[in-house]
Amino acid sequence: MTLCHRLILSALALIPALPATAEIPRVVTDLPVVDSLVRQVMGDLGAPELLLQAGSDPHHYQLRPDQARNLARADLLVWIGPEMTPWLDRASTALAARAVSLPLLSLPQTYRRDFSGGSGHDHAAPAGHDHGDLDPHAWLDPGNGGAWLGAIADGLSQSDPENAPVYRRNAERARAALAETDAAIRAELAPLAGKSFVTLHDAYGYFTDHYGLSPAIAISPGDASAVSAARLSGIRDRIRAEAVTCAFPEANHSDAPILTAIEDSAARQGPALDPEGSTLPAGPDLYAGVLRGLARALTSCLGQN
Repeated sequence: MTLCHRLILSALALIPALPATAEIPRVVTDLPVVDSLVRQVMGDLGAPELLLQAGSDPHHYQLRPDQARNLARADLLVWIGPEMTPWLDRASTALAARAVSLPLLSLPQTYRRDFSGGSGHDHAAPAGHDHGDLDPHAWLDPGNGGAWLGAIADGLSQSDPENAPVYRRNAERARAALAETDAAIRAELAPLAGKSFVTLHDAYGYFTDHYGLSPAIAISPGDASAVSAARLSGIRDRIRAEAVTCAFPEANHSDAPILTAIEDSAARQGPALDPEGSTLPAGPDLYAGVLRGLARALTSCLGQN
């Protein structure tokens, strides 16, 4: 070894070792609303991968091969749960042993309700339990959104303890901003209390419960339920009996059932509702945008009466 080489090695030995930089967890999410919540908590540290593509049906989605590979390499999966995205239930078993699965609907702090309108906190259902009428659209109650921000921060902190203070600080800021949005929406919707309206399917119970609105008259009792002629006839009768003035189609769905339901009635078609944020740009602002969008759509039609 030459004198020059020995001098270089000696100099390198005097340089203090730099601390290892924490590796940001690889996070995968199912829906745009969940992706938005995770992005708020991760902040500038990183971003999750969103599985559901724009305009796709959350109940019947086929993972691309690259998505399946990324899911298998994920450190954290944040999703609503198999009640909303059943195609992800089996795929989630491919997670690495070290990975954490965070099904938000199953968390103890999640407020849950049934499609039928019954509510409760049945969080201890055993594995394989038939969830029956459980309504999975729990993100439409901002109280759940606020609770989930903290749970997401905990999940990220478990995978990345070094950045735990950042995640928890971001979650607190996001909760404060959500509380302001919630208060503004509550004031906007207050004049609509007691007004009946029609929706394409039964997805809005969390929203109407939280804001004190009349339950929506749903043409379809669930997300994937076919509408029978008898049910549609009954909806038409209710529209006339309750003097319903507004019926709302839904993004990425045909408005034909809505038009059929309000035919020969005084009800008019309102703007399309987007409970999953499928038409909004992905990002941290999407979750609040979904809540505000529903409020604007309802007010634009029901507020005219």
